[in-house]
Amino acid sequence: MSGILDGKRILVTGVLMESSIAFHTAKLAQEQGAEIILTAFPRPTLTERIARKLPRPTKVIELDVTNAEHLAGLEGVVRDELGGLDGVVHSIGFAPQDALGGNFLNTPFESVATAMHVSAYSLKSLTMACLPLMSDGGGSVVGLTFDAQYAWPQYDWMGPAKAALEATSRYLARDLGKQNIRCNLISAGPIGSMAAKSIPGFSELADVWNHRSPLEWNMSDPEPAGRGVVALLSDWFPMTTGEIVHVDGGLHAIGA
Repeated sequence: MSGILDGKRILVTGVLMESSIAFHTAKLAQEQGAEIILTAFPRPTLTERIARKLPRPTKVIELDVTNAEHLAGLEGVVRDELGGLDGVVHSIGFAPQDALGGNFLNTPFESVATAMHVSAYSLKSLTMACLPLMSDGGGSVVGLTFDAQYAWPQYDWMGPAKAALEATSRYLARDLGKQNIRCNLISAGPIGSMAAKSIPGFSELADVWNHRSPLEWNMSDPEPAGRGVVALLSDWFPMTTGEIVHVDGGLHAIGA
């Protein structure tokens, strides 16, 4: 039976753990017929180990999205491996410890700048690095956010970074539409991933879902968010761009 990504070539960033949305996106993409390539930083060997659990073998490239040389070399490596790209998954976010966990008022700008560069500006950097690979029939760029409408407990400067990511996605959608490239985001509920575990007091943030989510939310199940990413990578959303699709059990629709 054919899959919704048959013949697609997809680059997936951020596969660090089997519990991550990125891993389940990569797995589902392969199951739906895509060829994939993974990027990793700072430990490609960790991603190579996790990648062995995917349905089919895949190449892992070292890519620091703040490194201009890495970004410049990406096109050549991907072209040699896949010939081009039809989709890009941005699953990258980082903030220094002093930018999280209730330290919002005391965080120095250097830490804020790091969070913004890695978590928001990198969507533009990665998309532009991959743009020549999507020049034939266009493509789909899908990123991951955590609803930036609200000031979440403990999330601190990752909140403004995600707000910047969401705005960046809209501007990319505006400027790349003429090349038939769509740019959308999945806003997922909390998942017990490596990124989440790095946030001090994450359990307090996640507990909101236990009380307010219309659908029962399972923090240990990243597959629904992965399915959302794969759907946006497919041709089933041909006229959707600049959008944020919530895969959060419906919590975004419920008042306090």
